[in-house]
Amino acid sequence: MTKQTLVDLTEAPVRKEFLPFNRPDIEQAEIDEVVDTLRSGWITTGPKTTAFEGRFAEYIGVRHAIAVNSCTGGLHVALAAAGIGPGDEVIVPTMTFCATANVVVHLGATPIIVDVEPDTLNIAPQALEAAITPRTKAVIPVQLHGHPCDMDRISEIASAHRLLVVEDAAHAVAAEWRGRRIGSLSPATVFSFYAIKNLTTAEGGMITTDDDEYAEKMRILKLHGISRDAWKRYSSEGSWYYEVCVPGFKYNMTDIQAALGLHQLARLETMTQRRAQLAARYDAGLRELSEIELPAVRAGIRHAWHLYAIRLRLERLTIDRAEFIERLKAEGIGTSVHFIPLHRQPYYRDRFGFQPLDFPVADAAYARLISLPLYTLMTEADVDDVIEAVRRVVRRHRR
Repeated sequence: MTKQTLVDLTEAPVRKEFLPFNRPDIEQAEIDEVVDTLRSGWITTGPKTTAFEGRFAEYIGVRHAIAVNSCTGGLHVALAAAGIGPGDEVIVPTMTFCATANVVVHLGATPIIVDVEPDTLNIAPQALEAAITPRTKAVIPVQLHGHPCDMDRISEIASAHRLLVVEDAAHAVAAEWRGRRIGSLSPATVFSFYAIKNLTTAEGGMITTDDDEYAEKMRILKLHGISRDAWKRYSSEGSWYYEVCVPGFKYNMTDIQAALGLHQLARLETMTQRRAQLAARYDAGLRELSEIELPAVRAGIRHAWHLYAIRLRLERLTIDRAEFIERLKAEGIGTSVHFIPLHRQPYYRDRFGFQPLDFPVADAAYARLISLPLYTLMTEADVDDVIEAVRRVVRRHRR
C-alpha cells in the first residue's frame, strides 16, 4: 500500500453531508403563486404566462418575449419560423448540448459543426466564417457557461453573408455584451428555464426578438399553428372558432410554470449578483493552484455564472479527469461536465465521420473540464468545502 493510499484512507472527507451539484432556489413567493394558479382553475397557458412574457421582454429590453416549453422548443420554433429546412445549413459550435444541433436535424437541415475559442469555449468567429457556403442560412452562437460570445464579430459575419443569428442563451439569462443584455442583440435569442438554470420554471424557455412579423410567426408556430390568442377560446373573452394557419408545434408554457417565473425574474438580479460573489470566492481560493485553469472572463462583458467550469492541467497531475471527479465525490462534492462535444456524440460522429483532431480546441478542453457546484443556495462555507476538496485532490495527485 502506497503512502498516498494511506493518506486517502486516514483523512476524513471534507464533507459528511454530500454537496449536490445544483439545487433550485425556490422561495415562498413562488410556492404561493403556484398555489394561487392551481386554485384559479387556469393552469395551462393563460394570463400569468402573458404577464411573464411582458415582464421578461421589459427586463431584456425588447419588444417581444415568447414563452415556450423549453429552450429546445424555442430553438426549433425560431428556425422554423425563419423557413430553415431541407437543403439549408446551420452552423453550430461543437461545445454545446445536443439540442442545439438536434433541432436543425428535425427541420431536415444540416448542422455544420465548428470549433471554439480557446479561452471562453464559445464559437470561434474564424471557424464560423470558414464554414460558410452558399447553402448556409443561419448560425446558432451558444453563450457557454454564461459567458457571452463575441457578438460584434459574429453579427458582422452574419450581416456580410445574410445569415440569420439565433442565439442559444440557455446559460446566459442576465448576461451582457458591451452593456447590452443578451437577448437584445440578434433577430432571435432563446433562453432555458430548466430546473438548474439561473431562472427556473422547472421546465420552460423564452424567445426574445424585436421583429414584429417574426414574433407573430413564432407565436403561431409554438401552439399548433392557430392564432396567437388561441388560449382565450376557453375564456369569456374568446370564441370556439379557430383556424390552423400552418402545422405548428405543442411548445406552449403553462401558467403553473409562469407562476414560478414571475417571482424568479423579480429576484434574478439579486441571484445573479450572488452567483458572481461565489464565483469570485472560487477564483480567490483556487487561483494559486498551477494544476487548475480558472474560467475566462473577458473585458466588457457581464458573465451570468450559470456554471463555474475549471480545466485541469493534466500534464501536472497523475490522474485524469474521470478519476479527479471520483476523488471529489469521495470528498462529498458533486460535479458535472459541460459538455461532451457534438463531434464525440455517436450520431454526429458517425453521420459526419468526425475525428477528435477535427476539433482540436474543443477536444483538448473536453478532456480537462469539470463543472464545480455553483448555485445561490450555497453558503460561503459550501464554496470553501469545494475549494478544500479540490486542493486535497491536487495535493495528493500533483506530479
